[in-house]
Amino acid sequence: MDPDALAKAFVEHYYTTFDTNRAGLVTLYQNESMLTFEGQKIQGASNIVAKLTSLPFQQCQHSITTVDCQPSGFNGGMLVFVSGNLQLAGEQHALKFSQMFHLIPTPQGSYYVLNDVFRLNYA
Repeated sequence: MDPDALAKAFVEHYYTTFDTNRAGLVTLYQNESMLTFEGQKIQGASNIVAKLTSLPFQQCQHSITTVDCQPSGFNGGMLVFVSGNLQLAGEQHALKFSQMFHLIPTPQGSYYVLNDVFRLNYA
């Protein structure tokens, strides 16, 4: 599959799942996966999803502005960099964010997130 198409498909799946069923993101991570969320490092699929499901808002909507990707390493990994807006329920203004994913292929032919770095972008 074309790397750009793969990156866009992953991003669409990730943010749709985040916005509708955050707990469902657990299948995208493994025990060695690490999330850095606003500077806080969290390791392991269950710990990452615990962090994401404990965020202080129940409903949100991501709108993606850009998706950039590059091949990473000899094993078919990919770096995916995303920028966009995050609209929280009940808030007038959207928050700008950036997120980077390091995707690693699995023996089953899919990908998992090895590294995930999230930052809000304050103007």
